[in-house]
Amino acid sequence: MNSLKFPPFLTPGDTIVIISPAGKIDMAFVKGAIDLLTQWGYKVEVARYTYAHHAGFAGTKAQRLFDLQKALDHPTARAIFCTRGGYGCIHLLEGIDLSLFIKNPKWLIGFSDITCLHSYLQSFNFASIHGVMSRHLATEGADDSCSLYLRDILRGDIPTYRIPSHRLNRTGTATGILRGGNLALLSSMRGTPFDLIPDDSILFVEDIGEAPHAVERMLYNMRIGGFFTKFQAVIVGQFTEYVERESLGRSLYQAIDRLLKPFDFPVVYNFPVGHIKDNRPLINGSYVELKVDSKTTVLSIINPSDRIE
Repeated sequence: MNSLKFPPFLTPGDTIVIISPAGKIDMAFVKGAIDLLTQWGYKVEVARYTYAHHAGFAGTKAQRLFDLQKALDHPTARAIFCTRGGYGCIHLLEGIDLSLFIKNPKWLIGFSDITCLHSYLQSFNFASIHGVMSRHLATEGADDSCSLYLRDILRGDIPTYRIPSHRLNRTGTATGILRGGNLALLSSMRGTPFDLIPDDSILFVEDIGEAPHAVERMLYNMRIGGFFTKFQAVIVGQFTEYVERESLGRSLYQAIDRLLKPFDFPVVYNFPVGHIKDNRPLINGSYVELKVDSKTTVLSIINPSDRIE
């Protein structure tokens, strides 16, 4: 099994384009991100409508699509850095043209609502980075571990993550293509051309502000739709800004554990990915090995070799 195609990793002096494809962003956060990306040795270009406001969005649909398309088409840039999520990326999917991107692919960076764009690129067989965005880079400082993980990935120095195992974990070893992101956005892709999770995938999910019954309903949709028969493992990340209720009869993680009982694959809970400070960047489309025992969970990329030069 091969990973998706990796865009070229970055070298000092390469260009990163900053765009706001979804919610509007505080200019101070963008400036802080620019400062750190510049410290890492990159040239930064800010797209025309990055700071635009239109209702709750970073500009109109046409403005956001213009910036995204221009970044995808950029002749020399090596990465596209999304300032934030929010809501709005799904507006853009029908208007994207990858004809130039395919000849000159770039790393797309972001999470949350950016999951739509990750799913889009995966449908064309390109890997991308589910990782921290402007606010994190601006507020957490140059020594922040997740920022440094992102810096290292952009350089081609791929980290291996080791975390303590959760009591609900299901032990075992699995290999497969890592895919996932925000659960609500993955759910919104169901039934579209970008709803592509092939056999032998390892799924990771996270979310914010979703009631536990809504999370369970989205996962039941995937289960009834046969998705879990395709997975080699499931990584359950952070679900934040919700209230545990008695309606499920148990905690959210316990409800997910019950939902996954019929499937014989490793399951990891409490993985550091999501709307939290410890939001480890992950490469959507990388071929990974997941080892889960009673004490430690280890996630490592084992063949980042299918790259475009």
